Order: sequence, then structure tokens, then C-alpha cells
Amino acid sequence: MTGMQRSSSDLDIRRRKALFRSWHRGIREMDLVLGQFADAKIADLSDDDLGDYEQLMEAQDRDIFMWLTGEAETPDNFDTPVFRQIRAFHVGGDGGGQEPGHMAVGSKDSPETDK
Repeated sequence: MTGMQRSSSDLDIRRRKALFRSWHRGIREMDLVLGQFADAKIADLSDDDLGDYEQLMEAQDRDIFMWLTGEAETPDNFDTPVFRQIRAFHVGGDGGGQEPGHMAVGSKDSPETDK
């Protein structure tokens, strides 16, 4: 998957902005991690979860990536239910298609990092 796969026409403006920002990060790995999650889940997030998601998108890409892969401990203010949904989505619990414990993008076991 190389870009946004969902139409934003049925979303309110706040969710449209979040979806766009999810696919337009600073590094491609985070485009894929947050973009795929947003394509699948943005319409279903509660307003509180959307607020947590917007706060997460303010963090540096490298930090988010390290938290998701377990390279660094997630700070309490970012360790939210929506952050755990993102992790589950990509680590095998909810649509990421990976074995548990394996990030879909950029983990040490991913073929992409062997290049």
C-alpha cells in the first residue's frame, strides 16, 4: 500500500485533517503506520480518542516509531487507548496481518530493513 485508500468524503473536517496528516508524515514508515490505521479506524474513533490521536501526531515520528516497536518506553501522556489500538493494529491483533510481536513496517525482522 502506497497511499490513502479511503475516501474522506463521509468524514467531518476534523477527521479529514487527521486522515490527511496520517498519510503526510515526515518519514514514509510513519505514513504507512498511521495512514493504514487511519484508513481503517478514523471514522470509528470517539471524540476523546480522536483528541488522543491528534496529540500523538504532534510527537516526533522517530519517537512514535520507537514506542510502537518497543525500542523506547511510551511516555504516560501518549500511552492511551488509541495508541494501544495502533499498536494492536500493526502487531497482529486487529488488521495488521502480522504475527504477534512483529511490526508490519520497519521492525528488525521486516524485509524492508534488510535493504
